[in-house]
Amino acid sequence: MEKIQTVEIQYQDYLETYTAHIQKNGSKWIGWIQEIPELKREKDTQEELLKTLKIELHETLVDEWEAWCEQFEEDVKAGRLDRLFDEALEDLRAGRCKDL
Repeated sequence: MEKIQTVEIQYQDYLETYTAHIQKNGSKWIGWIQEIPELKREKDTQEELLKTLKIELHETLVDEWEAWCEQFEEDVKAGRLDRLFDEALEDLRAGRCKDL
């Protein structure tokens, strides 16, 4: 195996930078995204690997965002956030908030 290379992937939709680690392993290239450990792939070329990692990073982030939104909606409907709303409203009425 060759030395592990680090490649930063700029993800503009979320204004984040992710770190891809790639390495030549025999005739193949293996790579993973440090911040998303389950995202590991193996491809024939470095270019193909990086392209795949970028695409699957996007898909993973979209899936995570959609799951977060669904959970949030469920929490709102179930009243799990009502206490936080009430506290925020109480703080606002008591003058404990600042305009941003």
